[in-house]
Amino acid sequence: MTREDELLKRMGQGDKTAVEELIKLYYPDILRYCLWHTPNSTLAEDAVQETFLKVIRYFDRYTHKGCFKPFLYRIAANTCIDLQRKIRRSELSLEEAKIDPPYTETAFESIRSDMVVRQLVDKLPENQREIVLLRFSQDLTLREIAEATGVPLRTVQTRLRAALKKLRTELGPAVKDTDFQKEAPNSSKPPRKGNRKKGGLS
Repeated sequence: MTREDELLKRMGQGDKTAVEELIKLYYPDILRYCLWHTPNSTLAEDAVQETFLKVIRYFDRYTHKGCFKPFLYRIAANTCIDLQRKIRRSELSLEEAKIDPPYTETAFESIRSDMVVRQLVDKLPENQREIVLLRFSQDLTLREIAEATGVPLRTVQTRLRAALKKLRTELGPAVKDTDFQKEAPNSSKPPRKGNRKKGGLS
């Protein structure tokens, strides 16, 4: 049983300390995600807090089948979308949205190091950008990304490959699609044994 499994089981039994431990376990990852989807760290913190409040509120609707992270990221994504809508409704100016007050969370320094990557990823189409973010910044598997986004696994793979090709033109050979290859679907045909035709790949 993983730590996540244990915490979720305890939460189902009404253990309040398990809730605190679960938040502590995933807080840095969700903060990182929300910083990518909100204008500044203050709004990101608000989104994180609202995300975990919703997790607690709707926990009785969740049936644990090893897919808690996709469940958590779906809530975080919807929370960030709702927050962006509120910002637009309040007609928050661009200059106000760029305000970034001092932040003391210990995870913030590592998040700051993602800024260069963010500048590159921002050049991608939105549907590719979200997949790259979840894969490389949040370390979700392709199947977890498919669950979190509601996109078929093969579509996730196709978008990731297209994104990596675009990023490779920016960064050169440092960007590889090794992660894509590792999680290729089981239905892929294995290479044929025996004689191989000369020449490159078709």
